[in-house]
Amino acid sequence: MTVDLFAGIPVREYKAAVAWYERFFGKPPSFLPNEIEAVWEVAEHRYVYIIESPERAGNALQLVFVEDLKPVIDGMRERGIEPANRETYDNGVTKITYQDPDGNEFAYGGNPTA
Repeated sequence: MTVDLFAGIPVREYKAAVAWYERFFGKPPSFLPNEIEAVWEVAEHRYVYIIESPERAGNALQLVFVEDLKPVIDGMRERGIEPANRETYDNGVTKITYQDPDGNEFAYGGNPTA
């Protein structure tokens, strides 16, 4: 069974959020379903979308595990985005958390080769 996963992030201002997430993901949206949503494919059948919803903005929590954090962290730095928090757990897994301008959290977890 193939499952498509869409993880949503409510934002206050659509246009400003699209610009920030283009920098965050390093590419334009994969598609635009309507005038208040933008969707990025982050892996096959796995999508992150933003939706203009000011009353819910700032409350999203997303976590993506990757095999190697180094290219993720390096790419973010190159695009001028710094983490809000970095944690390393007893099992050696590291979690790097980024915050968008609305306060939504998008974290990457994985091996700390960075």
